[in-house]
Amino acid sequence: MQRALSVTRDRFADWYQAVVRDADMAETSPVRGAMVIKPWGYGVWEQVQGELDRRIKATGHENCYFPLFIPLSFIAKEAEHVEGFAKEMAVVTHHRLKNIDGKLQPDPAARLEEPLVVRPTSETIIGDAFSRWVKSHRDLPLLINQWANVVRWEMRPRLFLRTTEFLWQEGHTAHANEAEARAETMQCLEMYRAFAEEVLAMPVVAGEKPENERFPGAVGTWSIEAMMQDGKALQAGTSHFLGTHFAEAQNIRFQDDAGGMAFCHTTSWGVSTRLIGGVIMTHGDDDGLRLPPAIAPRQIVVVPMLRDKPEDAEVLKYCEVLVEALNKLSVFGQPLRALLDTKKIKSAEKRWNWVRRGAPLIVEVGPRDASGGNVTVMRRDDLRDGDKIKSFVKARVDFLEGAAQLLEEIQAGLYAEAKARLDSNIKRGITDWAGVENYFAGGDDEFKGWLRVAWSRPSGAELEAVDAKLKALKLTIRNAPMDQPASFAPCLFTGKPGAEEILIGRAY
Repeated sequence: MQRALSVTRDRFADWYQAVVRDADMAETSPVRGAMVIKPWGYGVWEQVQGELDRRIKATGHENCYFPLFIPLSFIAKEAEHVEGFAKEMAVVTHHRLKNIDGKLQPDPAARLEEPLVVRPTSETIIGDAFSRWVKSHRDLPLLINQWANVVRWEMRPRLFLRTTEFLWQEGHTAHANEAEARAETMQCLEMYRAFAEEVLAMPVVAGEKPENERFPGAVGTWSIEAMMQDGKALQAGTSHFLGTHFAEAQNIRFQDDAGGMAFCHTTSWGVSTRLIGGVIMTHGDDDGLRLPPAIAPRQIVVVPMLRDKPEDAEVLKYCEVLVEALNKLSVFGQPLRALLDTKKIKSAEKRWNWVRRGAPLIVEVGPRDASGGNVTVMRRDDLRDGDKIKSFVKARVDFLEGAAQLLEEIQAGLYAEAKARLDSNIKRGITDWAGVENYFAGGDDEFKGWLRVAWSRPSGAELEAVDAKLKALKLTIRNAPMDQPASFAPCLFTGKPGAEEILIGRAY
């Protein structure tokens, strides 16, 4: 049986690398841990960025940009923050090179008086700006967002999922009181949940991270967690309530309406190119990528079946008119994105190329289609009937009339498929540690879903002991879902009365 990929999901890690490579998404770079995002992969990111940017602006935030380099003293002001990122920071110590004994080396005379950290996140340098921008309660709330790259030194890189440099957006806000800041934190969490499910067709569980998984320096961290096809979790986005910690470190104060001075309550929140890895592992199949139409750079690809014969001109003209008509349509509130593939390669090779890339609809047009006013359509979400490639012939006029609805059906179908997988693989009812060990027995590559269990929300040394037990099985607490029952079983770890339910599982 012909497959578009040489490896199947039975070898999930190898399959993932094959999809990234053969779908022409990205490749490794000469810089260890960094990636080159190729046009098709970056095209997906552009769609992600564009739709999320619209949603961010709709909630009142404005875009701006801050420097890539951050003075070390800024980061050092927040002790918990610097401790959390210390092992991941790239540091600039010199401002020029010099030829010494025939080799280019940092010039000893060009050592910086203060080292600069390459941006791992921007709370500290944005906090410095906020301390100048905020003077009065009339300046609040301050709502900004930045699209940027960040650097966190990564020891075990994997394209899109963990790279030393990656792209993201980071929102930062300042508020007059705790209630407003907490409301902002939850609003952005909900924005991420809705975006993941409505645009990426990727179902998620929103909830609060445990104390030991919080963003360094945060009072509270909330996440959206997605289940990949191998059962592992992917943290797809986070939203942090920072309290006044960063405001106190950066002196972000305002004069309230009574004339007194108070520290702002701040938040931060972000998602990254890791979302693309999540889309691959949520929707891909043994033939490659399956893109949700909402983020596909090309939602419909038209492939003319050319044979170096006189009728080729008629086929091409027919396809040009078809694509022109498709691009006048709208879907998901945006112009439909259709492409005519005129590359000088065999038509069958073109088809498999677009199958691997995950184009939602692949339309083939041959001489018989052109003369009969038809098109032959393949749905990437429903590609096969056993070993056979499925397709259907439709009148061109009918296809144009129903193209947008067809893309909406594919979007909804991909979400429903992933949602069913998520819901059916969250196991409840385990009440002791032996049950956890039994459930996760076997190799790390064996499919295991998540467990939803009760715990007492331990802290300090008691939480460290829980964390150690989980790490021994390569497990982590993902979050405490927002939907909680009215009562709880005893804590699985301590036997104390339960305080909430949490999700535990293996993760990327």
